Parts: sequence; C-alpha cells; structure tokens
Amino acid sequence: MIRSLVPVRGFIKNISPFNNRDDMPSALLITKKLLAFFLCYLAGIFLAEGLVIGGLFLCGRNFLKGEMFSENVMLLLKLYGMIILIAVCILYWKLVVKRKLNEMGITKKISGWFMGAGMGVVLIITAVSAIMVTGTIKFSGFSANFNITMLLMLGGYIVQGAAEELLSRGLVFCSLKDKVSLPAAVGASAAAFALPHMGTLCSFEAEYIFPGVLCLILISCVFSLLTLRTKSIWAACGLHSMWNFCLSCILGLDLSGSEGSWAVINMRTSDKNLFNGGRYGIEASIITAAVLAAAAVLLWHMYKRNNTERQA
Repeated sequence: MIRSLVPVRGFIKNISPFNNRDDMPSALLITKKLLAFFLCYLAGIFLAEGLVIGGLFLCGRNFLKGEMFSENVMLLLKLYGMIILIAVCILYWKLVVKRKLNEMGITKKISGWFMGAGMGVVLIITAVSAIMVTGTIKFSGFSANFNITMLLMLGGYIVQGAAEELLSRGLVFCSLKDKVSLPAAVGASAAAFALPHMGTLCSFEAEYIFPGVLCLILISCVFSLLTLRTKSIWAACGLHSMWNFCLSCILGLDLSGSEGSWAVINMRTSDKNLFNGGRYGIEASIITAAVLAAAAVLLWHMYKRNNTERQA
C-alpha cells in the first residue's frame, strides 16, 4: 500500500506550485506553472477585494447593502487594486521560484514599454478602421472629456496591463520558454491568459464565443512573441495597457464585455454582429481576429529571421 502511494506523492510534489522543481516531463511542468498562475491570481484577487471591502466599511459604506462608490471610482479601485496582483506575483517568483526578476522579463529596458504602447495604438487604429469600413462602427464626433480622471484611468490601465502580463507572460511563458517547446510555452501562456476571461465571454451570445476565444488566443500569442523578440516583458505591458486604455477611454467602445467609460473620440456601434463583436466589443470581432493574426505572423517571421541572422 505504501509503495503504491510513492508515485502519487512524487507526482503531487512535482506539480505542486509551492516548490521550484522543474526537472520533470513537459506536460507536468506546464501543469505546475498553470497551477502557480491560478494560485497567484486567486490570492491577489482575494487580497485586493478584501482591501476594497475594508475601504468601503471604513468610509461608512456597507457593500452587502449595495452601498458603493460611484462607478468611475469603483473602476479605478479595481484597476489600481491590481498592484496587489503584481506584488503577489513578484513575491512568489522571488520566494518560491527563487529566480532573478530579469528571468521573469523585468529588465532595465523600460523603454520597450513605449514601443509596445505604440504598437497597441497602431493595432487599435487598424482594427477599428477596418471595422468602420463595414459600417458597423461609426464616428460621431469629439468630446471634451479629457481631465484628471482620464489620467488616473491611464495609470490604472498601466497597472492592469502590467499585472496581467506578469502573470501570463512572466510567471508562465518566461518560466517555460527554455524548458519546453516554444509552441507549448506560447500555448500555456495563452491558456492562462484566456481562462479568467471565459466567465464574462460565455455570458454573451453563443456566436461571439468562438471569435472571442480566438482573439484572446491571438493577442496572447502577440504578447508572447513580443516578449520573446524583445527579451523583456515591458513591450507586452505597454501594448496591453494602451490597447485597453484606447479602446475604453479614448474611443469609448466596449472592452471585454464592459461598457466603455467615456470617450475623447466618440465611436458608436450601429449594429450587433460578428464584424464589431456585438455587446462584447471588438475583441470578439472576426476583423480584429484577422488583424491580430497578421500581427502574430509578422512577429513570428521577425523572430525567425533574427534567429537565422544570428546563427549565420
């Protein structure tokens, strides 16, 4: 009986996210890193939610009775609360994984963030412009909504983008890319990135689920390939943050199923279909999927060409 338990104990020790073992088959290592992802994600969310609830009570508001701050304040708290996720992720990397931060993609090349942010703007402009050609998103003027709150929102999305990239690209992709095949590392990172979004996506009409999942996988591939090419996580952070900020705050379009907060450039959907992603937003659009696929292919070819030149 005891002997029969030995393989089970070894299996559990291997996949346990509470140690830094990595000498194991690829499938087990990927499982281990995904468990680490969810451990950090759930711990960070739990702590962040606890702080928000505590803050509400300190301000004399009972969330159990629906007593909340304004919608914009709650959104800002949600975004900046992801600082907790960043802290949990870094602490896990240092205390459990016991590796250097630059191995997580946190390098001194912070300038890569701005390159990624520029790419995010280009991708958003390309996707939205292509959808506008179909007539399902229309321009309806400008507004004078740019104020201090907008700057706070930018800061919030910078934090959010960094948190999600540290979890998906830092904790999962960077720890796998030199241990398993590159497609497996990219795929595991995409799974980690997509799964937390599935609850929201699956609450929308069935016809938007497949293109929504496809967009999640493709943009995750873009983030991973960008991390691979730049040897840093900063470019992926910049692209992620600027994509979300521009979509929600500059254009006022729906972001991953959440209504855009307000807009500097008023863009409105004129119909709900697969061209504009319906109520979920352009992240469930077949046109966005095509744009992201093109970006992923371009980054892959750039990476392969760079590797070929180095080996020559």
